[in-house]
Amino acid sequence: MKNIKHSWAEPYKIKMVELLKMTTAPQRKKALQVAGYNTFLLKSEDVYIDLLTDSGTSAMSDRQWAGMMMGDEAYAGSRNFYHLEEVVKETYGYKYLIPTHQGRGAENILSKILIKKGDIIPGNMYFTTTRLHQELAGGKFEDIIIDEAHDPENNHPFKGNVDLEKLDKLVKKYGAKRIPYVSIATSVNMAGGQPISMKNLKDLRAYTRKHGIRIIHDMTRVAENAYFIQEREKGYDKKTIRSIVKEICSYTDGATMSAKKDALVNIGGFLAINDWDVFEEARNMVVVYEGLHTYGGLAGRDMEAMAIGIGESVSDDHIRARVGQVIYLGNKMIEYEVPIVKPIGGHGIFVDAKKFLPHVPQDQYPAQTLAAEIYLDSGVRTMERGIVSSGRKPNGENYYPKLELVRFTIPRRVYTQAHMDVIAESAGRVYERRKSIQGMKMVYEPKYLRFFQAKFEKL
Repeated sequence: MKNIKHSWAEPYKIKMVELLKMTTAPQRKKALQVAGYNTFLLKSEDVYIDLLTDSGTSAMSDRQWAGMMMGDEAYAGSRNFYHLEEVVKETYGYKYLIPTHQGRGAENILSKILIKKGDIIPGNMYFTTTRLHQELAGGKFEDIIIDEAHDPENNHPFKGNVDLEKLDKLVKKYGAKRIPYVSIATSVNMAGGQPISMKNLKDLRAYTRKHGIRIIHDMTRVAENAYFIQEREKGYDKKTIRSIVKEICSYTDGATMSAKKDALVNIGGFLAINDWDVFEEARNMVVVYEGLHTYGGLAGRDMEAMAIGIGESVSDDHIRARVGQVIYLGNKMIEYEVPIVKPIGGHGIFVDAKKFLPHVPQDQYPAQTLAAEIYLDSGVRTMERGIVSSGRKPNGENYYPKLELVRFTIPRRVYTQAHMDVIAESAGRVYERRKSIQGMKMVYEPKYLRFFQAKFEKL
């Protein structure tokens, strides 16, 4: 008898559906022109399968929706805040909680408290909003991720790891006092959803403790990172996702969280911290920028849904199905010879636009061009993660990232395997006609975070 494999399946059943609008190629062409070839500026009603982001786009469970009905909308002291505070302490282990409207609210407060002009903030690859907040506070981001992370073809199992030699060079050059914290992302987004290993975190913790430097954790996709540790790192295959998540957090001093990803809600985030002095200042500052410290820009019902979602996010069954769907899509794209970042990450497939469109120079925005072509082909909305997202240096020059990617981000608990087939087939069709695709020029550029609102024209 043959050994038949055990496939994963979704640990839920569908109770309600949202009907989608099917569009024609002429309709998509017109919509794309109106949007200036920027997928962020498309109307959602003109999108068939929306892979722009996994932020706030997940499907909430029946328990979360039931929790919404339990919202305590008191201005001060909402019981939902205390429930959320309890869940954060229990699940992640951080001592103090400041709720915010989303992750960038936490980044803003943290940057204003910890960073002063001239500070250096090392991190395992930049993220757009994180780096901008650091720069606006007067700091400078320095990339200390391992070199393998910048190579889409490299199959290193933990491409999110910190290069401790790079960090040590910065400490020797600037001094530990100029480094307020090391910024660590789990499941590094801009590298393709690549994880950091537990061993690397432990080594980093030992180094920073020796030099008196904090570690601040961007924990937006920490559960997905825990999955890869469970799958790939010796000694963790028998441990639960919940226990791995808590251990990850134990090696850090605080965290910013966009709960719109792992925690399965449509809005919300928080700053979690172990240092009382930082917490005290943040508790005062949140009143200025977000709302009272017991709601931080959120309704009570949002905090309740978040508390329930956190519990669901660290379920082994949930995370296995969540990442399994991403891996399925990645393998389908590989079948069609579409060049993607390897190994396959946790929250989406990242197509290598430089390899896909080698004839389009980076100054002609190959990833932005490819995202537009995917939408034109099938109505699938993706997003650019390359030179447009990287933006400009404080002196006005463009950043030129080594990675020029198109992100196919999979919302949690939203799409079926048939949708994954449609997406992969679209990427394959565009790849077949890749030589005929020309680049674009930017015709409008906003001051900050240009990838959200920039407009382009075809060359």
